[in-house]
Amino acid sequence: MSFQRVTSFGSRDSGYETGSSQSSETTIFKHQDNLKEVAKHQQHMLAQELSRQDAEEYQQDMLEHMLRMALDTIPDVDSIDIQTEIQWFMRPYLLDFLVEAHSAFQLLPETLFLTVNLLDRYCSKRVVYKRHYQLVGCAALLIASKYGDKKEKVPTIKELKSMCCSLYDDDMFLQMEWHVLSTLGWATGHPTVDNFLRMASKDNVHDPEVENLSLYILEIALYHRDFVSKRSSQLALSSLALARQLLNRPQARQSEWAATFDHTTFHELSQKLGEPSQILSRKYASARCQCVSRTLTQILAQQAAQAQAEAQARADAQARAEAAARLQAQLPLTPVYDTTPPNALKHSGSGYFQFGTPQKSVLPSINQHCLYTPPITPGDDMFGVTSKTFGAGNYMPQTPTSEASYHAPQYQYQTSSAGHRWAVVDSY
Repeated sequence: MSFQRVTSFGSRDSGYETGSSQSSETTIFKHQDNLKEVAKHQQHMLAQELSRQDAEEYQQDMLEHMLRMALDTIPDVDSIDIQTEIQWFMRPYLLDFLVEAHSAFQLLPETLFLTVNLLDRYCSKRVVYKRHYQLVGCAALLIASKYGDKKEKVPTIKELKSMCCSLYDDDMFLQMEWHVLSTLGWATGHPTVDNFLRMASKDNVHDPEVENLSLYILEIALYHRDFVSKRSSQLALSSLALARQLLNRPQARQSEWAATFDHTTFHELSQKLGEPSQILSRKYASARCQCVSRTLTQILAQQAAQAQAEAQARADAQARAEAAARLQAQLPLTPVYDTTPPNALKHSGSGYFQFGTPQKSVLPSINQHCLYTPPITPGDDMFGVTSKTFGAGNYMPQTPTSEASYHAPQYQYQTSSAGHRWAVVDSY
């Protein structure tokens, strides 16, 4: 084994020796660290497996508890309607501020939904002045971040004051935080929509685009009064079904809990997609959120173009039908002829027609110029009636009484200078 002599400053005799022994100690330490990391990873995987087994066993109990808890912590939208100073048109401005603050502090998604729930529940029980509306929102954000987020990410009073442009003092944030908690009876827990969203999609393959689009739809719903008193479970299931439909993903099977979404809520959410906030749209346009806001804009544009094309096609078809109807009205009517004989009588039993003798029409005949033509009476000679025999009874022509009294003429073929001809040789 080779060693290298290292001398100290000022003396050649003192020093220490280094060599491969030091490198071997470093290798041992690295090997021990690797063993610790492997053991830690194995413990983490075992804990996840045990948690999964427990979740499957107690999943129904947890779901029932979350549904009861969500029902107890729903804000009352009718109570918010009777506020004297704050109005619903102020809500988008406050939510834009809270979304920006939530993104700046990089808080969890459930923190934003819990913040809005605390804000609405407080406004359902207390009269809020317009000058304190932003202060209540900041207090709700502070409480929600302390409740479910990491400690190092909880915003400080100084940071919130800076975001409010020093509009409120430090003591005002603390007083409002205590007042919100006391008003709500220190019941800050609320199963948010993202909790139900994870529970509904845990049995399917993880799809980040569907998950981010569902969250984007749910955050759009925060801006509208229609969804303040909606159940979190129905909002989560409806947004998940809508996101899957927009992205052409297969829907949940009928046996799954995700298939029990409310179709009314589904339709209401689809009607609000064309009105997103600019702050919210910019937040979900990042690559971290799969650019779902841009994807949604493109999908809505394609649907609008398709609907316009279908409407134009229907209008063209209706115009062609109207033009054909007008053309049909201008054409002369086609005469209808009666092909049934005038005196045809249908036999009731045998199924064939029995024709009678045609009769002369009782109406005078009309020529082609629509003038009346008098009936033509045959001459007297045709019927053998003369002025002498008129009134002398019925006149009938003479009829031979027997074949002997009738002599048929005899003909003979003769040839002469005039030509060939037949000549009568005998007659009566």
